[in-house]
Amino acid sequence: MAAAATMAAAARELMLRAGASDMEEEEGPLGSGPGLQEPLQLGELDISSDEFILDEVDVHIQANLEDELVKEALKTGVDLRHYSKQVELELQQIEQKSIRDYIQESENIASLHNQITACDAVLERMEQMLGAFQSDLSSISSEIRTLQEQSGAMNIRLRNRQAVRGKLGELVDGLIVPSVLITAILEAPVTEPRFLEQLQELDAKAAAVREQEGRGTAACADVRGILDRLRVKAVTKIREFILQKIYSFRKPMTNYQIPQTALLKYRFFYQFLLGNERATAKEIRDEYVETLSKIYLSYYRSYLGRLMKVQYEEVAEKDDLMGVEDTAKKGFFSKPSLRSRNTIFTLGTRGSVISPTELEAPILVPHTAQRGEQRYPFEALFRSQHYALLDNSCREYLFICEFFVVSGSAAHDLFHAVMGRTLGMTLKHLESYLTDCYDAIAVFLCIHIVLRFRNIAAKRDVPALDRYWEQVLALLWPRFELILEMNVQSVRSTDPQRLGGLDTRPHYITRRYAEFSSALVSINQTIPNERTMQLLGQLQVEVENFVLRVAAEFSSRKEQLVFLINNYDMMLGVLMERAADDSKEVESFQQLLNARTQEFIEELLSPPFGGLVAFVKEAEALIERGQAERLRGEEARVTQLIRGFGSSWKSSVESLSQDVMRSFTNFRNGTSIIQVLDMPHPAFILRTLPHQDKLDPLVFRCTETWDHFLLGFQNSLYHFPNFTTPHPSSLPPVKPSLSQYLVYSTLVIMS
Repeated sequence: MAAAATMAAAARELMLRAGASDMEEEEGPLGSGPGLQEPLQLGELDISSDEFILDEVDVHIQANLEDELVKEALKTGVDLRHYSKQVELELQQIEQKSIRDYIQESENIASLHNQITACDAVLERMEQMLGAFQSDLSSISSEIRTLQEQSGAMNIRLRNRQAVRGKLGELVDGLIVPSVLITAILEAPVTEPRFLEQLQELDAKAAAVREQEGRGTAACADVRGILDRLRVKAVTKIREFILQKIYSFRKPMTNYQIPQTALLKYRFFYQFLLGNERATAKEIRDEYVETLSKIYLSYYRSYLGRLMKVQYEEVAEKDDLMGVEDTAKKGFFSKPSLRSRNTIFTLGTRGSVISPTELEAPILVPHTAQRGEQRYPFEALFRSQHYALLDNSCREYLFICEFFVVSGSAAHDLFHAVMGRTLGMTLKHLESYLTDCYDAIAVFLCIHIVLRFRNIAAKRDVPALDRYWEQVLALLWPRFELILEMNVQSVRSTDPQRLGGLDTRPHYITRRYAEFSSALVSINQTIPNERTMQLLGQLQVEVENFVLRVAAEFSSRKEQLVFLINNYDMMLGVLMERAADDSKEVESFQQLLNARTQEFIEELLSPPFGGLVAFVKEAEALIERGQAERLRGEEARVTQLIRGFGSSWKSSVESLSQDVMRSFTNFRNGTSIIQVLDMPHPAFILRTLPHQDKLDPLVFRCTETWDHFLLGFQNSLYHFPNFTTPHPSSLPPVKPSLSQYLVYSTLVIMS
């Protein structure tokens, strides 16, 4: 029944649609012909409107007439009424066919309708379920947000409570005084480890209570009394312990370094006093300063007094200067000097005191040296004294910095409070000794000892002695310069005529200078000082002038040159033993020695070969004036000179060799000069003549041809087997000079 009703309703709907279509076709002004497929578009034409305007009708008619279908229908002449009926008939047929199709499919349509209805019901229930689920999700989301907010708030409260708990825990832990701490402070000896541990705990609690009191914590009042009583007890025990250690320094023959080392193990005791009882800390520090100051002063005064007893008895005096003659007479009541003044200016083994091994060697023990009857120079005593001072000062400074917890200027002031009296006493003793000290080498060695000790103190990071080193150097440098100037003045004022008998051997004053200068130069090379080199330069100038003044006392030039060569050679030899080969002193005396040696050879050759030398000088003068042609007429003179030279040169050289050996005290120096003279042929003698290389080869024209001299030269060389004969092809292809000419002529004549 439902299906039939549905089909009837569908049929009625189709019929109504068909009737509406017929009414539209009948109301239309035009019919549809068989060839037209589309109806006329008259939808916009509204004749029932009160606003109808004929112009608009014309526009619509005109627009419809322009339609393609209308144009085609009008063009073919189709009958629109007939065409309309035909279309109506077709529509009826289609309608009937559609109704039959609907009737045939009515069951399927009814079934589809039922299914659609069921689906609608299912979808409706799903919609209701999804709506309920959506509302549930909304409520869950709000609950989750609520839970998150609650969780965040709880987390914040937890952190706050934990922070409060930590602060309260620290506060409570800092305020609680455990029974272990009380027992250790009251009963345990200060040397036990548990006393030190609980003392550190007590110091931490006292600091915590002071901090909390500053913040206004009321709970601090509950433990303040207990902590104060424990602090007083700890301070009392610590004070007694440290003072007992300090008093132990005062016992005779006590090694105070042992108690100092013991105190360093308990350096926290003083830190505790410094933080809790400053008055007691100051008392202990003042007691330490007073005790150690007296101990150091007593020790060094005693050590210094006993150390000076092992010094050499014979020391330099004000008359022991470089320019003082050995034969000088002293006063009637003066004690005769049994020592040689030369030893005062000699370094010897004294320079080893500044070597690395000797510099930090163990200090001297005076009573041991006295039993062994050993004596030492002042610089050795100075080194021992100041090495002991350096070692103890470094140890004391480091102890003060570590135990008394000071640094910088505070450590410097505390160190000088302890060592100031000792350093002052040492400076006064040094100043007193230097007043009568005339040993320049000893003072100079002391200067270099101080310079090295200052470097050692810097390496040990102990700046407290810097001022002391400067004060010591301020005493040593002026004294050294004064002694050096006194020696310079003594050499300057020395009168050669008062020195007694003179000979050509090296003078003792120059030997003193050589030893003294080499000693200072060798010491100064380690740590150069420009002021020292300037003073040595002044002394060298005065010694050179002194040597020239003494040489002027000899009547002959030959003796003067022998004296100068002996002295220059001696000074050069001594300097080269200790000073560097490129030092200014060595170079200066080497130049002087070479110049005087050359002059001596010329002076020595002048008597036996004076004529030959005179001819060479005359020839040089003519050549320099451009008058070399005048030498052509000197053939006879040259021949006579050469014959005389060839007959006497050998005996003359032997005589000169013997004279040289008698004149020079230095065998090596005399031998070198003899080697110059005692050559296997006379060519070298002529080479020693000055400026022989300037002689013009034109002199050769006064003799025979060059080939003749070559032949004679080769024949003459057979008489000198020790001389290596050069091959003629190796000789230069130029004409010989005058000296070569004379040599070759002599050899030809001798052959």
